[in-house]
Amino acid sequence: MERELFIRDADPEDAKKLVEIYSYYVLNTAVSFEYEAPSVEEFKNRIKTTKEKYPYMVCLLKDRIVGYAYAGPYSSREAYNWTATTSIYVDKDYRRQGIGSLLYKELEKRLKEQGIVNLLAGAAYSDEEDEYLTHDSYKFHIRSGYTKAAHMKTIGKKFDRWYDLLWMQKKL
Repeated sequence: MERELFIRDADPEDAKKLVEIYSYYVLNTAVSFEYEAPSVEEFKNRIKTTKEKYPYMVCLLKDRIVGYAYAGPYSSREAYNWTATTSIYVDKDYRRQGIGSLLYKELEKRLKEQGIVNLLAGAAYSDEEDEYLTHDSYKFHIRSGYTKAAHMKTIGKKFDRWYDLLWMQKKL
């Protein structure tokens, strides 16, 4: 499958498809702690703002966007300039096909070239999996070389349930 996949920089015109991918996670899962899916216009602004300093990429299978990944600042304070947060979303119909790994590999390469040495990723978590949240994100980050740096209990409430947040960290 990897030969059919192609990664390129995201463009604001990709926002409609990225909203489609992300909306599934917002509306049906506790993976994202947003309650409402952002508009296409809001997503265009997110892409433009992120790309001012950090990579924002999409993965295509043939001509179809099947996932995206981006980085952002951990904090605006200068001492954190070598630390970035990472986010990744894969189309629900294309999970477990190597797309996420390919996106993260390219994201890490670009961030390293920028001088970033620490990566942080937030992963929603609950001790018991339920219909809104599995351990997939946590396991993906472990497989990608991240370690658990912090476990914040009952920090996000969604679907009338409390969820934890794990901060995962990776040194480049």
